Amino acid sequence: MARKSLRQRVLAGDTVLGSMMFELLSPGVPQLLAHAGAEYVIYDMEHTGASLETIKAQIAYCRGLPIAPMARVPRGEYHFLARALDIGCHGVMIPMVESEAQARAIVEATHYPPRGRRGAAFGFAHDDYSAGDPKTKMRAADARTLVIAQIETERGLEQVDAIAAVDGIDVLWVGHFDLTNFLGIPGQFDNPAYVKAVERIVAAGRKNKKGLGFMAASADWARQYKKLGFNMLAAGPDQALLVVGVSGILASVEDAR
Repeated sequence: MARKSLRQRVLAGDTVLGSMMFELLSPGVPQLLAHAGAEYVIYDMEHTGASLETIKAQIAYCRGLPIAPMARVPRGEYHFLARALDIGCHGVMIPMVESEAQARAIVEATHYPPRGRRGAAFGFAHDDYSAGDPKTKMRAADARTLVIAQIETERGLEQVDAIAAVDGIDVLWVGHFDLTNFLGIPGQFDNPAYVKAVERIVAAGRKNKKGLGFMAASADWARQYKKLGFNMLAAGPDQALLVVGVSGILASVEDAR
């Protein structure tokens, strides 16, 4: 029996684990992540200044590995979404999704006709430069493409039920830091207002059978959000994990003096 795709597993409620990459973009990273147990990697374009050319190279490094490459685009606009998919991303994360209309436009940009309005070009990176029937390729692409809407503003929170109800939005991803910012409680992740917001997002995801995503900076956070019902969990950000790993070793030497 064929193994379910990443998107199928996420929508089925299976736990899928990966990482978000911001600064560490060397050719060996995808293989290292696969060894670490990651099933997907999300490359950030929103805060890092990474270009499509940079992301295209990262996707190429993932070819042949059991890891699905995706990108967080700067905003939910067609020229970011469709081009990210054309260079080979298996999915896209969209920051600050705030309305049903925006969610519908995102779905339209990420799917081929008749469901969407994604432009067609075949024999390129997204289909591994291969020949084949266009209809078959479009069906396969639409089935593979994972669309992740970040709920990270007070406006998105207010409209989360309508956003979650849009067919083609696959995952609700809590942008925890921005969410606290827009709730007026920067970095206060134990604040009742933030806790209530997360509960509301979880409820909307469960009601509409969507995946629920979160980036955890520690094992404690990963366990906490798994218990809350999140099934798409990522380790990150990479630079913070590097600092923790290096400082832990160096601190142990200092402590031994």
